Amino acid sequence: MSTTLAQIRPGAYFDSIVLMQLQAGLARLPGVEDAGAVMGTEVNLAVLAGNDLLPEDLGRVQPEDLIIVVRAQTEPQAREALERTDDLLTRRGGGGGDNEYRPRSLNQAVKLLPEARWVLISVPGRFATGLAGEALSLGKNVFLYSDNISLEEELRLKTEAATRGLLVMGPDCGTATVGGVGFGFANRVRRGNIGLVAASGTGLQAVASRIHALGGGISQALGTGGRDLSEAVQGRTALAALDLLAKDPETQVIVLLSKPPAARVSRRLIAAARACGKPTIVAFQGASPPPVKLEGLSFASNLSEAADLSLAAARGLHDSPATPPVVAVAPAQRHSTQRHSQQRHSQQRHSQQRKWLRGLFSGGTLALEALLGLRPFLEPLASNLSVEGVEDNDGTTSFPGHTLLDLGADEFTVGRLHPMIDPDLRVRRLQQETADPDVAAVLLDVVLGDGSHEDPAGALAPAIRNAVGTGIAVIALLVGTDEDPQDLKAQGKTLEEAGAQVFTEMPRALGHILHQILPSPEGLNPAEPSPDSSSLASPPTVINLGLESFHLAAQGQGATALHVDWKPPAGGNEKLMAILARL
Repeated sequence: MSTTLAQIRPGAYFDSIVLMQLQAGLARLPGVEDAGAVMGTEVNLAVLAGNDLLPEDLGRVQPEDLIIVVRAQTEPQAREALERTDDLLTRRGGGGGDNEYRPRSLNQAVKLLPEARWVLISVPGRFATGLAGEALSLGKNVFLYSDNISLEEELRLKTEAATRGLLVMGPDCGTATVGGVGFGFANRVRRGNIGLVAASGTGLQAVASRIHALGGGISQALGTGGRDLSEAVQGRTALAALDLLAKDPETQVIVLLSKPPAARVSRRLIAAARACGKPTIVAFQGASPPPVKLEGLSFASNLSEAADLSLAAARGLHDSPATPPVVAVAPAQRHSTQRHSQQRHSQQRHSQQRKWLRGLFSGGTLALEALLGLRPFLEPLASNLSVEGVEDNDGTTSFPGHTLLDLGADEFTVGRLHPMIDPDLRVRRLQQETADPDVAAVLLDVVLGDGSHEDPAGALAPAIRNAVGTGIAVIALLVGTDEDPQDLKAQGKTLEEAGAQVFTEMPRALGHILHQILPSPEGLNPAEPSPDSSSLASPPTVINLGLESFHLAAQGQGATALHVDWKPPAGGNEKLMAILARL
Protein backbone atom coordinates (compact mmCIF):
# COMPACT_ATOMS: atom_id res chain seq x y z
CA MET A 1 0.00 0.00 0.00
CA SER A 2 1.32 3.46 -0.93
CA THR A 3 2.46 5.95 1.71
CA THR A 4 1.96 9.72 1.49
CA LEU A 5 4.21 12.03 3.54
CA ALA A 6 4.35 15.80 3.63
CA GLN A 7 6.72 18.47 4.81
CA ILE A 8 5.70 22.05 5.65
CA ARG A 9 8.26 24.86 5.43
CA PRO A 10 6.74 28.02 6.95
CA GLY A 11 7.50 31.19 5.00
CA ALA A 12 9.75 29.41 2.48
CA TYR A 13 9.45 31.14 -0.90
CA PHE A 14 10.56 29.77 -4.26
CA ASP A 15 9.34 30.86 -7.65
CA SER A 16 6.92 28.67 -9.59
CA ILE A 17 9.55 27.39 -12.02
CA VAL A 18 11.75 26.17 -9.16
CA LEU A 19 8.79 24.41 -7.55
CA MET A 20 7.91 22.80 -10.88
CA GLN A 21 11.51 21.54 -11.20
CA LEU A 22 11.48 20.30 -7.61
CA GLN A 23 8.22 18.43 -8.15
CA ALA A 24 9.55 16.81 -11.32
CA GLY A 25 12.81 15.86 -9.56
CA LEU A 26 10.96 14.23 -6.66
CA ALA A 27 8.70 12.31 -9.04
CA ARG A 28 11.77 10.75 -10.71
CA LEU A 29 13.19 9.29 -7.48
CA PRO A 30 12.99 5.50 -6.86
CA GLY A 31 9.60 4.30 -5.70
CA VAL A 32 7.89 7.69 -5.95
CA GLU A 33 4.45 7.50 -7.57
CA ASP A 34 3.56 11.20 -7.43
CA ALA A 35 4.77 14.41 -5.82
CA GLY A 36 3.71 17.99 -5.22
CA ALA A 37 5.56 21.20 -4.30
CA VAL A 38 3.21 24.15 -3.90
CA MET A 39 2.47 27.15 -1.70
CA GLY A 40 -0.29 26.52 0.83
CA THR A 41 -3.17 28.41 -0.79
CA GLU A 42 -6.72 27.02 -0.70
CA VAL A 43 -6.65 26.34 -4.44
CA ASN A 44 -3.37 24.43 -4.20
CA LEU A 45 -4.64 22.38 -1.24
CA ALA A 46 -7.74 21.48 -3.26
CA VAL A 47 -5.56 20.36 -6.20
CA LEU A 48 -3.45 18.19 -3.87
CA ALA A 49 -6.60 16.64 -2.41
CA GLY A 50 -7.99 15.99 -5.88
CA ASN A 51 -4.81 14.07 -6.76
CA ASP A 52 -4.81 12.05 -3.52
CA LEU A 53 -1.73 13.93 -2.29
CA LEU A 54 -3.13 15.56 0.85
CA PRO A 55 -2.37 13.67 4.08
CA GLU A 56 -5.15 13.76 6.66
CA ASP A 57 -2.71 14.79 9.40
CA LEU A 58 -1.23 17.71 7.48
CA GLY A 59 -2.38 20.25 10.08
CA ARG A 60 -2.82 24.01 9.73
CA VAL A 61 -1.22 25.56 6.67
CA GLN A 62 -0.82 29.24 5.73
CA PRO A 63 -0.74 30.58 2.14
CA GLU A 64 2.90 31.62 2.65
CA ASP A 65 3.96 28.07 3.64
CA LEU A 66 5.67 25.71 1.22
CA ILE A 67 4.15 22.21 1.14
CA ILE A 68 6.21 19.33 -0.23
CA VAL A 69 4.27 16.06 -0.63
CA VAL A 70 5.46 12.65 -1.80
CA ARG A 71 3.44 9.49 -2.41
CA ALA A 72 5.71 6.44 -2.69
CA GLN A 73 5.37 2.69 -2.76
CA THR A 74 6.84 2.38 0.76
CA GLU A 75 7.29 4.71 3.71
CA PRO A 76 11.14 4.53 3.60
CA GLN A 77 11.07 5.56 -0.06
CA ALA A 78 8.78 8.50 0.75
CA ARG A 79 11.05 9.64 3.62
CA GLU A 80 14.17 9.30 1.49
CA ALA A 81 12.58 11.37 -1.24
CA LEU A 82 11.70 14.18 1.18
CA GLU A 83 15.28 14.13 2.49
CA ARG A 84 16.49 14.82 -1.06
CA THR A 85 14.50 18.08 -1.26
CA ASP A 86 17.33 20.42 -0.29
CA ASP A 87 19.72 18.71 -2.68
CA LEU A 88 17.24 19.13 -5.53
CA LEU A 89 16.68 22.80 -4.65
CA THR A 90 20.41 23.59 -4.61
CA ARG A 91 20.71 22.13 -8.12
CA ARG A 92 17.88 24.26 -9.51
CA GLY A 93 18.40 26.42 -12.59
CA GLY A 94 19.61 23.66 -14.89
CA GLY A 95 23.04 25.03 -15.81
CA GLY A 96 22.32 28.71 -16.13
CA GLY A 97 25.94 29.30 -15.21
CA ASP A 98 25.12 32.51 -13.37
CA ASN A 99 27.18 32.59 -10.18
CA GLU A 100 27.39 36.37 -9.84
CA TYR A 101 26.32 38.15 -6.70
CA ARG A 102 22.56 38.53 -6.47
CA PRO A 103 20.99 41.33 -4.47
CA ARG A 104 18.26 40.52 -1.96
CA SER A 105 16.10 43.58 -2.60
CA LEU A 106 15.01 45.83 -5.43
CA ASN A 107 16.70 48.82 -3.80
CA GLN A 108 20.05 46.96 -3.74
CA ALA A 109 19.56 45.90 -7.36
CA VAL A 110 18.97 49.49 -8.49
CA LYS A 111 22.19 50.58 -6.74
CA LEU A 112 24.07 47.82 -8.59
CA LEU A 113 22.40 48.53 -11.95
CA PRO A 114 21.19 52.14 -11.86
CA GLU A 115 20.90 52.34 -15.66
CA ALA A 116 18.12 49.71 -15.66
CA ARG A 117 14.92 51.13 -17.18
CA TRP A 118 12.72 48.09 -16.58
CA VAL A 119 11.75 45.95 -13.60
CA LEU A 120 10.23 42.57 -14.42
CA ILE A 121 7.95 41.33 -11.63
CA SER A 122 6.53 37.81 -11.47
CA VAL A 123 6.18 37.20 -7.73
CA PRO A 124 2.79 36.30 -6.16
CA GLY A 125 0.21 39.04 -6.52
CA ARG A 126 -0.01 39.93 -2.81
CA PHE A 127 3.66 40.94 -2.90
CA ALA A 128 3.77 42.27 -6.45
CA THR A 129 1.83 45.48 -5.83
CA GLY A 130 4.33 46.75 -3.26
CA LEU A 131 7.30 45.88 -5.48
CA ALA A 132 5.71 47.59 -8.49
CA GLY A 133 5.08 50.72 -6.43
CA GLU A 134 8.68 50.65 -5.22
CA ALA A 135 9.94 50.29 -8.80
CA LEU A 136 7.90 53.32 -9.89
CA SER A 137 9.20 55.38 -6.97
CA LEU A 138 12.73 54.51 -8.17
CA GLY A 139 11.89 55.79 -11.66
CA LYS A 140 11.62 52.39 -13.37
CA ASN A 141 9.07 51.08 -15.87
CA VAL A 142 7.33 47.88 -14.83
CA PHE A 143 6.56 44.66 -16.67
CA LEU A 144 4.03 43.13 -14.28
CA TYR A 145 3.46 39.47 -15.07
CA SER A 146 1.91 38.82 -11.65
CA ASP A 147 -1.85 38.34 -11.42
CA ASN A 148 -4.32 38.34 -8.51
CA ILE A 149 -3.91 42.10 -8.16
CA SER A 150 -7.08 44.05 -7.42
CA LEU A 151 -8.55 46.54 -9.84
CA GLU A 152 -8.06 49.29 -7.26
CA GLU A 153 -4.36 48.45 -6.95
CA GLU A 154 -3.96 48.38 -10.73
CA LEU A 155 -5.59 51.78 -11.05
CA ARG A 156 -3.38 53.20 -8.30
CA LEU A 157 -0.18 51.86 -9.91
CA LYS A 158 -1.08 53.14 -13.37
CA THR A 159 -2.08 56.53 -12.06
CA GLU A 160 1.25 56.75 -10.27
CA ALA A 161 3.08 55.69 -13.44
CA ALA A 162 1.28 58.36 -15.49
CA THR A 163 2.31 61.13 -13.09
CA ARG A 164 5.94 59.99 -13.41
CA GLY A 165 5.98 59.49 -17.17
CA LEU A 166 6.47 55.74 -16.74
CA LEU A 167 4.78 52.60 -18.05
CA VAL A 168 3.16 49.72 -16.17
CA MET A 169 2.56 46.77 -18.47
CA GLY A 170 0.10 44.57 -16.60
CA PRO A 171 -0.90 43.16 -14.21
CA ASP A 172 -1.28 39.76 -15.82
CA CYS A 173 0.83 40.90 -18.77
CA GLY A 174 2.28 37.75 -20.27
CA THR A 175 4.40 39.09 -23.11
CA ALA A 176 6.20 42.11 -24.51
CA THR A 177 9.15 42.94 -26.74
CA VAL A 178 11.28 45.98 -25.91
CA GLY A 179 14.35 46.96 -27.88
CA GLY A 180 14.44 43.57 -29.57
CA VAL A 181 14.27 41.57 -26.30
CA GLY A 182 11.23 39.58 -25.30
CA PHE A 183 9.81 39.87 -21.78
CA GLY A 184 7.80 36.98 -20.33
CA PHE A 185 6.48 34.51 -22.88
CA ALA A 186 7.74 36.11 -26.08
CA ASN A 187 8.40 34.77 -29.55
CA ARG A 188 11.72 35.36 -31.27
CA VAL A 189 10.86 37.74 -34.11
CA ARG A 190 13.08 39.77 -36.40
CA ARG A 191 13.49 43.48 -35.84
CA GLY A 192 11.41 45.71 -38.07
CA ASN A 193 9.29 48.84 -38.17
CA ILE A 194 5.91 47.59 -36.86
CA GLY A 195 5.02 48.39 -33.26
CA LEU A 196 2.27 46.60 -31.33
CA VAL A 197 0.10 47.67 -28.40
CA ALA A 198 -1.99 44.79 -27.09
CA ALA A 199 -4.33 44.00 -24.22
CA SER A 200 -4.21 40.37 -25.35
CA GLY A 201 -0.96 38.47 -24.74
CA THR A 202 -1.61 35.57 -27.07
CA GLY A 203 -3.10 37.99 -29.60
CA LEU A 204 0.13 39.96 -29.53
CA GLN A 205 2.11 36.76 -30.06
CA ALA A 206 -0.14 35.65 -32.92
CA VAL A 207 0.15 38.95 -34.81
CA ALA A 208 3.90 39.29 -34.19
CA SER A 209 4.49 35.70 -35.32
CA ARG A 210 2.49 36.19 -38.52
CA ILE A 211 4.32 39.42 -39.33
CA HIS A 212 7.60 37.54 -38.88
CA ALA A 213 6.42 34.60 -40.99
CA LEU A 214 5.48 36.95 -43.84
CA GLY A 215 8.87 38.64 -43.84
CA GLY A 216 8.13 41.67 -41.68
CA GLY A 217 9.58 42.65 -38.33
CA ILE A 218 8.69 44.11 -34.94
CA SER A 219 10.11 47.30 -33.47
CA GLN A 220 8.38 47.08 -30.08
CA ALA A 221 5.46 45.07 -28.70
CA LEU A 222 3.92 46.55 -25.56
CA GLY A 223 1.37 44.65 -23.48
CA THR A 224 -1.17 46.39 -21.29
CA GLY A 225 -2.87 43.70 -19.21
CA GLY A 226 -6.40 42.52 -19.88
CA ARG A 227 -8.23 45.09 -17.72
CA ASP A 228 -6.45 48.15 -19.06
CA LEU A 229 -9.20 48.96 -21.58
CA SER A 230 -11.99 48.67 -19.02
CA GLU A 231 -14.18 51.61 -18.03
CA ALA A 232 -12.38 51.75 -14.67
CA VAL A 233 -8.77 51.86 -15.93
CA GLN A 234 -9.54 53.93 -19.07
CA GLY A 235 -6.70 52.55 -21.18
CA ARG A 236 -3.95 54.28 -19.20
CA THR A 237 -1.20 51.92 -20.33
CA ALA A 238 -2.46 51.65 -23.91
CA LEU A 239 -2.50 55.44 -24.28
CA ALA A 240 0.99 55.77 -22.82
CA ALA A 241 2.22 52.96 -25.08
CA LEU A 242 0.76 54.67 -28.15
CA ASP A 243 2.55 57.83 -27.09
CA LEU A 244 5.84 55.93 -26.78
CA LEU A 245 5.48 54.33 -30.20
CA ALA A 246 4.53 57.67 -31.75
CA LYS A 247 7.93 59.01 -30.62
CA ASP A 248 9.91 55.84 -31.31
CA PRO A 249 12.02 56.33 -34.47
CA GLU A 250 12.15 52.56 -35.03
CA THR A 251 8.34 52.34 -35.27
CA GLN A 252 6.71 53.43 -38.52
CA VAL A 253 3.44 51.47 -38.32
CA ILE A 254 1.35 50.72 -35.21
CA VAL A 255 -1.08 47.86 -34.50
CA LEU A 256 -3.58 48.23 -31.65
CA LEU A 257 -5.06 44.92 -30.44
CA SER A 258 -7.66 44.04 -27.83
CA LYS A 259 -11.03 42.55 -27.14
CA PRO A 260 -13.74 45.22 -27.59
CA PRO A 261 -12.91 48.03 -25.12
CA ALA A 262 -15.46 50.00 -23.17
CA ALA A 263 -17.15 52.46 -25.58
CA ARG A 264 -15.58 55.57 -24.06
CA VAL A 265 -12.16 53.92 -23.94
CA SER A 266 -12.51 52.87 -27.57
CA ARG A 267 -13.12 56.47 -28.61
CA ARG A 268 -10.11 57.67 -26.61
CA LEU A 269 -7.84 55.04 -28.14
CA ILE A 270 -8.95 55.77 -31.69
CA ALA A 271 -8.50 59.50 -31.13
CA ALA A 272 -5.01 58.79 -29.81
CA ALA A 273 -4.28 56.58 -32.81
CA ARG A 274 -5.28 59.43 -35.12
CA ALA A 275 -3.08 61.82 -33.16
CA CYS A 276 0.03 59.64 -33.26
CA GLY A 277 0.75 60.60 -36.86
CA LYS A 278 1.69 57.09 -37.98
CA PRO A 279 -0.37 54.52 -39.95
CA THR A 280 -2.31 52.56 -37.34
CA ILE A 281 -4.27 49.32 -37.65
CA VAL A 282 -6.99 48.78 -35.05
CA ALA A 283 -8.22 45.25 -34.33
CA PHE A 284 -10.90 45.08 -31.64
CA GLN A 285 -11.73 41.37 -31.70
CA GLY A 286 -15.44 40.62 -31.85
CA ALA A 287 -16.35 44.14 -32.93
CA SER A 288 -17.31 44.82 -36.52
CA PRO A 289 -14.90 47.24 -38.20
CA PRO A 290 -16.62 50.62 -38.63
CA PRO A 291 -17.47 51.55 -42.24
CA VAL A 292 -14.98 54.41 -42.44
CA LYS A 293 -12.13 55.14 -44.82
CA LEU A 294 -9.82 57.39 -42.88
CA GLU A 295 -6.32 58.22 -44.02
CA GLY A 296 -3.72 56.72 -41.70
CA LEU A 297 -6.21 54.55 -39.81
CA SER A 298 -7.39 51.05 -40.81
CA PHE A 299 -9.63 48.54 -39.06
CA ALA A 300 -9.11 44.77 -39.07
CA SER A 301 -11.75 42.17 -38.29
CA ASN A 302 -9.29 39.52 -37.06
CA LEU A 303 -5.68 39.02 -35.99
CA SER A 304 -4.45 37.72 -39.33
CA GLU A 305 -5.92 40.69 -41.15
CA ALA A 306 -4.29 43.04 -38.62
CA ALA A 307 -0.89 41.51 -39.43
CA ASP A 308 -1.53 41.66 -43.18
CA LEU A 309 -2.65 45.31 -43.09
CA SER A 310 0.35 46.30 -40.99
CA LEU A 311 2.71 44.66 -43.47
CA ALA A 312 1.01 46.39 -46.38
CA ALA A 313 1.33 49.73 -44.60
CA ALA A 314 4.96 49.06 -43.69
CA ARG A 315 5.77 48.26 -47.30
CA GLY A 316 4.01 51.34 -48.61
CA LEU A 317 1.28 49.29 -50.33
CA HIS A 318 -1.68 50.51 -48.31
CA ASP A 319 -4.37 52.71 -49.78
CA SER A 320 -4.21 56.36 -48.86
CA PRO A 321 -7.78 57.32 -49.70
CA ALA A 322 -8.25 60.75 -51.14
CA THR A 323 -11.54 62.55 -50.78
CA PRO A 324 -12.35 64.23 -54.09
CA PRO A 325 -15.94 64.62 -55.21
CA VAL A 326 -16.90 61.40 -56.95
CA VAL A 327 -19.54 62.82 -59.27
CA ALA A 328 -18.16 63.80 -62.67
CA VAL A 329 -18.46 67.49 -63.51
CA ALA A 330 -18.72 68.76 -67.08
CA PRO A 331 -15.64 70.75 -68.27
CA ALA A 332 -17.69 73.93 -68.60
CA GLN A 333 -18.54 73.76 -64.90
CA ARG A 334 -15.01 73.14 -63.52
CA HIS A 335 -14.33 76.83 -62.79
CA SER A 336 -17.57 76.96 -60.81
CA THR A 337 -16.64 73.85 -58.83
CA GLN A 338 -13.19 75.25 -58.04
CA ARG A 339 -14.78 78.44 -56.76
CA HIS A 340 -17.10 76.46 -54.50
CA SER A 341 -14.14 74.35 -53.34
CA GLN A 342 -12.30 77.48 -52.20
CA GLN A 343 -15.48 78.67 -50.52
CA ARG A 344 -15.78 75.31 -48.72
CA HIS A 345 -12.25 75.51 -47.34
CA SER A 346 -13.10 78.91 -45.88
CA GLN A 347 -16.28 77.47 -44.38
CA GLN A 348 -14.38 74.53 -42.91
CA ARG A 349 -12.06 76.89 -41.06
CA HIS A 350 -15.11 78.71 -39.77
CA SER A 351 -16.83 75.46 -38.80
CA GLN A 352 -13.92 74.54 -36.53
CA GLN A 353 -15.36 77.08 -34.10
CA ARG A 354 -18.58 75.07 -34.05
CA LYS A 355 -19.04 71.70 -32.35
CA TRP A 356 -21.66 69.28 -33.58
CA LEU A 357 -22.53 67.08 -36.52
CA ARG A 358 -26.14 66.52 -37.59
CA GLY A 359 -27.23 63.63 -39.77
CA LEU A 360 -30.60 63.99 -41.55
CA PHE A 361 -31.33 60.69 -43.34
CA SER A 362 -34.21 59.48 -45.46
CA GLY A 363 -32.93 55.88 -45.29
CA GLY A 364 -32.77 53.96 -42.01
CA THR A 365 -30.06 51.57 -43.16
CA LEU A 366 -27.87 54.44 -44.36
CA ALA A 367 -28.42 56.22 -41.04
CA LEU A 368 -27.38 53.05 -39.20
CA GLU A 369 -24.24 52.64 -41.31
CA ALA A 370 -23.23 56.23 -40.59
CA LEU A 371 -23.97 55.78 -36.90
CA LEU A 372 -21.82 52.65 -36.63
CA GLY A 373 -19.06 54.34 -38.57
CA LEU A 374 -18.97 57.44 -36.39
CA ARG A 375 -19.63 55.79 -33.02
CA PRO A 376 -15.94 54.98 -32.36
CA PHE A 377 -14.95 58.60 -32.96
CA LEU A 378 -17.66 60.95 -31.69
CA GLU A 379 -18.88 61.68 -28.18
CA PRO A 380 -21.54 62.42 -27.13
CA LEU A 381 -23.54 60.82 -29.93
CA ALA A 382 -27.32 60.38 -30.08
CA SER A 383 -29.91 58.96 -32.48
CA ASN A 384 -33.49 57.79 -32.75
CA LEU A 385 -32.01 54.41 -33.78
CA SER A 386 -31.28 52.04 -30.91
CA VAL A 387 -27.55 51.30 -30.97
CA GLU A 388 -25.34 50.29 -28.05
CA GLY A 389 -23.11 53.14 -26.89
CA VAL A 390 -25.36 55.77 -28.52
CA GLU A 391 -27.75 57.91 -26.50
CA ASP A 392 -31.46 57.94 -27.33
CA ASN A 393 -32.91 61.07 -28.92
CA ASP A 394 -36.26 61.15 -30.69
CA GLY A 395 -35.36 64.22 -32.72
CA THR A 396 -37.99 66.42 -31.12
CA THR A 397 -35.65 67.92 -28.51
CA SER A 398 -32.28 69.56 -28.94
CA PHE A 399 -29.33 67.36 -27.98
CA PRO A 400 -26.03 68.92 -26.85
CA GLY A 401 -23.89 66.69 -29.01
CA HIS A 402 -23.67 64.90 -32.34
CA THR A 403 -27.04 63.63 -33.57
CA LEU A 404 -27.96 61.33 -36.46
CA LEU A 405 -31.67 60.92 -37.24
CA ASP A 406 -33.60 58.54 -39.46
CA LEU A 407 -36.34 60.88 -40.67
CA GLY A 408 -38.00 57.97 -42.44
CA ALA A 409 -38.78 56.28 -39.11
CA ASP A 410 -42.43 55.69 -38.20
CA GLU A 411 -42.64 58.58 -35.75
CA PHE A 412 -41.75 61.05 -38.54
CA THR A 413 -44.07 59.66 -41.22
CA VAL A 414 -47.35 59.84 -39.33
CA GLY A 415 -49.58 62.08 -41.45
CA ARG A 416 -46.80 62.91 -43.94
CA LEU A 417 -45.09 61.26 -46.90
CA HIS A 418 -41.76 59.47 -46.58
CA PRO A 419 -38.84 61.93 -46.99
CA MET A 420 -37.67 60.11 -50.14
CA ILE A 421 -40.94 61.25 -51.72
CA ASP A 422 -41.43 64.58 -49.96
CA PRO A 423 -38.22 66.47 -48.97
CA ASP A 424 -40.15 69.11 -47.02
CA LEU A 425 -39.34 67.69 -43.56
CA ARG A 426 -35.62 67.50 -44.31
CA VAL A 427 -35.62 71.02 -45.74
CA ARG A 428 -37.24 72.29 -42.53
CA ARG A 429 -34.81 70.33 -40.33
CA LEU A 430 -31.86 71.66 -42.33
CA GLN A 431 -33.14 75.19 -41.81
CA GLN A 432 -33.51 74.46 -38.10
CA GLU A 433 -29.91 73.16 -37.83
CA THR A 434 -28.64 76.18 -39.78
CA ALA A 435 -30.04 78.42 -37.05
CA ASP A 436 -28.08 76.52 -34.36
CA PRO A 437 -24.68 78.25 -33.81
CA ASP A 438 -23.17 75.02 -32.45
CA VAL A 439 -23.77 72.93 -35.60
CA ALA A 440 -20.58 72.49 -37.64
CA ALA A 441 -21.71 70.04 -40.32
CA VAL A 442 -24.77 68.29 -41.73
CA LEU A 443 -24.73 64.87 -43.39
CA LEU A 444 -27.54 64.09 -45.85
CA ASP A 445 -28.40 61.13 -48.01
CA VAL A 446 -29.92 61.85 -51.44
CA VAL A 447 -31.48 58.65 -52.79
CA LEU A 448 -32.55 58.47 -56.43
CA GLY A 449 -34.65 55.93 -58.31
CA ASP A 450 -38.19 55.17 -59.36
CA GLY A 451 -40.72 56.30 -56.75
CA SER A 452 -38.39 58.91 -55.23
CA HIS A 453 -38.85 62.66 -55.61
CA GLU A 454 -38.30 63.78 -59.18
CA ASP A 455 -35.58 66.27 -58.21
CA PRO A 456 -34.43 65.79 -54.58
CA ALA A 457 -31.20 67.74 -55.08
CA GLY A 458 -33.11 70.69 -56.48
CA ALA A 459 -35.53 70.63 -53.55
CA LEU A 460 -32.69 70.59 -51.01
CA ALA A 461 -30.39 73.04 -52.82
CA PRO A 462 -31.75 76.35 -51.42
CA ALA A 463 -31.50 75.12 -47.83
CA ILE A 464 -28.01 73.70 -48.51
CA ARG A 465 -26.88 76.99 -50.01
CA ASN A 466 -28.17 78.88 -46.99
CA ALA A 467 -26.45 76.50 -44.55
CA VAL A 468 -23.13 76.71 -46.37
CA GLY A 469 -23.39 80.47 -46.43
CA THR A 470 -23.59 80.56 -42.63
CA GLY A 471 -20.45 78.44 -42.23
CA ILE A 472 -21.95 74.96 -41.98
CA ALA A 473 -20.39 72.22 -44.09
CA VAL A 474 -22.92 70.03 -45.90
CA ILE A 475 -21.90 66.52 -46.96
CA ALA A 476 -24.24 64.69 -49.31
CA LEU A 477 -24.21 60.92 -49.88
CA LEU A 478 -25.64 60.44 -53.37
CA VAL A 479 -27.17 57.01 -54.02
CA GLY A 480 -28.27 56.09 -57.53
CA THR A 481 -27.23 55.04 -61.02
CA ASP A 482 -26.71 56.73 -64.36
CA GLU A 483 -29.98 55.18 -65.55
CA ASP A 484 -32.18 56.61 -62.80
CA PRO A 485 -34.83 59.09 -64.02
CA GLN A 486 -33.39 61.91 -61.87
CA ASP A 487 -30.02 61.82 -63.77
CA LEU A 488 -27.18 60.98 -61.33
CA LYS A 489 -24.68 63.41 -62.88
CA ALA A 490 -27.15 66.30 -62.90
CA GLN A 491 -28.14 65.68 -59.29
CA GLY A 492 -24.48 65.69 -58.24
CA LYS A 493 -23.87 68.93 -60.11
CA THR A 494 -26.88 70.59 -58.44
CA LEU A 495 -25.68 69.58 -54.98
CA GLU A 496 -22.14 70.77 -55.66
CA GLU A 497 -23.27 74.09 -57.05
CA ALA A 498 -25.28 74.61 -53.87
CA GLY A 499 -22.03 74.12 -51.91
CA ALA A 500 -22.41 70.52 -50.77
CA GLN A 501 -19.51 68.06 -50.83
CA VAL A 502 -20.75 64.99 -52.69
CA PHE A 503 -19.80 61.33 -52.24
CA THR A 504 -21.22 58.05 -53.44
CA GLU A 505 -19.49 55.87 -50.79
CA MET A 506 -20.37 56.11 -47.12
CA PRO A 507 -16.87 55.20 -45.82
CA ARG A 508 -15.27 58.04 -47.78
CA ALA A 509 -17.98 60.49 -46.72
CA LEU A 510 -17.43 59.63 -43.05
CA GLY A 511 -13.68 59.80 -43.42
CA HIS A 512 -14.02 63.24 -44.99
CA ILE A 513 -16.13 64.41 -42.05
CA LEU A 514 -13.66 63.13 -39.49
CA HIS A 515 -10.62 64.54 -41.27
CA GLN A 516 -11.84 67.92 -42.48
CA ILE A 517 -15.00 68.93 -40.64
CA LEU A 518 -14.37 67.90 -37.06
CA PRO A 519 -11.47 69.31 -35.04
CA SER A 520 -8.10 67.63 -35.42
CA PRO A 521 -7.19 65.27 -32.55
CA GLU A 522 -5.08 66.69 -29.77
CA GLY A 523 -1.78 65.22 -28.66
CA LEU A 524 -1.70 62.23 -26.34
CA ASN A 525 -2.22 62.75 -22.60
CA PRO A 526 -1.44 66.48 -22.68
CA ALA A 527 -1.93 66.80 -18.90
CA GLU A 528 0.55 64.05 -18.00
CA PRO A 529 4.32 63.72 -18.37
CA SER A 530 5.18 62.00 -21.62
CA PRO A 531 6.86 58.56 -21.28
CA ASP A 532 10.58 58.70 -21.97
CA SER A 533 11.34 57.12 -25.36
CA SER A 534 14.71 55.94 -24.02
CA SER A 535 12.67 53.22 -22.28
CA LEU A 536 12.62 51.47 -25.66
CA ALA A 537 16.41 51.46 -26.06
CA SER A 538 17.99 48.40 -27.62
CA PRO A 539 18.99 46.20 -25.92
CA PRO A 540 17.13 47.01 -22.69
CA THR A 541 18.62 46.84 -19.21
CA VAL A 542 16.35 45.06 -16.73
CA ILE A 543 16.03 43.95 -13.12
CA ASN A 544 14.09 40.74 -12.54
CA LEU A 545 12.11 39.72 -9.45
CA GLY A 546 10.34 36.37 -9.50
CA LEU A 547 10.61 33.75 -12.21
CA GLU A 548 14.29 33.14 -12.86
CA SER A 549 13.43 31.84 -16.33
CA PHE A 550 12.47 35.40 -17.32
CA HIS A 551 15.94 36.57 -16.23
CA LEU A 552 17.70 33.83 -18.18
CA ALA A 553 15.57 34.49 -21.28
CA ALA A 554 16.39 38.22 -21.22
CA GLN A 555 20.10 37.47 -20.84
CA GLY A 556 19.93 34.94 -23.64
CA GLN A 557 18.58 37.64 -25.99
CA GLY A 558 21.40 40.07 -25.25
CA ALA A 559 19.82 42.18 -22.52
CA THR A 560 21.78 43.33 -19.49
CA ALA A 561 19.82 41.66 -16.69
CA LEU A 562 20.18 41.41 -12.92
CA HIS A 563 18.19 38.84 -10.94
CA VAL A 564 17.10 39.64 -7.40
CA ASP A 565 17.24 36.78 -4.90
CA TRP A 566 13.96 38.02 -3.49
CA LYS A 567 12.11 36.48 -0.54
CA PRO A 568 8.86 37.71 1.01
CA PRO A 569 9.49 40.02 3.97
CA ALA A 570 8.78 38.50 7.39
CA GLY A 571 8.52 35.09 5.75
CA GLY A 572 5.28 36.19 4.11
CA ASN A 573 3.50 36.65 7.44
CA GLU A 574 0.83 39.26 6.77
CA LYS A 575 0.77 40.71 10.33
CA LEU A 576 4.54 41.04 10.57
CA MET A 577 4.67 42.53 7.07
CA ALA A 578 2.14 45.17 8.08
CA ILE A 579 4.20 46.03 11.18
CA LEU A 580 7.41 46.29 9.13
CA ALA A 581 5.68 48.52 6.58
CA ARG A 582 4.78 51.00 9.33
CA LEU A 583 8.32 51.22 10.71
